[in-house]
Amino acid sequence: MRRRSAVSRRSTTVVVLLSLLAGLSLLIAPSASAHPYCGQVWGSQERSAGDYSSGYLTNIRSGRHACYDRLVLDVDAPLTAWSVRYVDEIVQDGSGFTVPVRGGATLEVIVRVNVAESSPLYSTSTGTIIDPVGYRTFRDVVWAGSFEAVTTVGLGVRARLPFRAFVLPGPGEGSRLVVDVGHRWCASGQRVC
Repeated sequence: MRRRSAVSRRSTTVVVLLSLLAGLSLLIAPSASAHPYCGQVWGSQERSAGDYSSGYLTNIRSGRHACYDRLVLDVDAPLTAWSVRYVDEIVQDGSGFTVPVRGGATLEVIVRVNVAESSPLYSTSTGTIIDPVGYRTFRDVVWAGSFEAVTTVGLGVRARLPFRAFVLPGPGEGSRLVVDVGHRWCASGQRVC
């Protein structure tokens, strides 16, 4: 009898240990980049740099790519202060009025520069500045204005999707803030990305 109880205890101990190990393996999340769309491992958290820049915003343009849609803000000097983040609403610089933006989610794109008087944006009131017809991710690009060296653009996207933002030098002495928004989070047929 004693022998059976010792074997039973060992068996019970082994079963409990195996159950604990199996439970722990369920708690460990898979890698966030297991199956990213187009190899993108971007995310949706705020990106930003600096507090103040010199120079002027001269142009805003956009483009379509195989894996993402791109917004580019051209500045005539090195851009050192900017931010891009998801927000609930876009607010007009100076007045505080809400600027409507189409889409399931909204990115606020801020460059800490004034607008060049030679830019068509200089006299633009709030509203759509780029019509994103044919884009997979973009739904609206709106001008929210420029006030005291804070210039804001609202970027309406299909949903809260991964994005990246970075500054490229050029052309010449200028620079470009690039905002790429992925078309999807996961590769086709995948649920873990």
